[in-house]
Amino acid sequence: MPTSVSPIDEPPSTLTDPREMLDAYLDYYRGVVLRKLDGLGETELRTTRLPSGWTPLELLHHLTHVERRWLRWGFLGEPVEAPWGDRGPDDRWHVPEDLPPAEVRARFEEQCAWSRRTVAGVPLDRRARPGGRFATEAEAPALGWILFHLLQEYARHAGQLDVVRELADGTVGK
Repeated sequence: MPTSVSPIDEPPSTLTDPREMLDAYLDYYRGVVLRKLDGLGETELRTTRLPSGWTPLELLHHLTHVERRWLRWGFLGEPVEAPWGDRGPDDRWHVPEDLPPAEVRARFEEQCAWSRRTVAGVPLDRRARPGGRFATEAEAPALGWILFHLLQEYARHAGQLDVVRELADGTVGK
């Protein structure tokens, strides 16, 4: 029988400023992803339950790289070593066997903290700098677009983790 967990409250419904809502929901979904992984042992974190073959740990590693690709390499235009480092030789998400789950989580949390600091107070209409992910100004999106893209990616992956967690141990609503 599935174990039901009370959902964590969303950001307050009193928020009306679009930037505050965007920042709050990004943090909310970052937290949702981590909560969905809480309590899973290393075996479950490294086990796939889906036909596509990804594991919960690979998804967390992927999200770390997503933040780096979109904000450091994309928005700031900085060089990034191995921007697609979440992909293995078969072009699927990959986490090296010798990388412990605690380290994957720490890297994710560190990247999220860096991302928050980097975009704090930056206007949403500021365009990404060319030279990193985007070769020209014409292809460089605004920060608002990048943050909304991150939000939808987190929301989609959090939903996928709902299914994986239920299949792993019956926990729903976490």
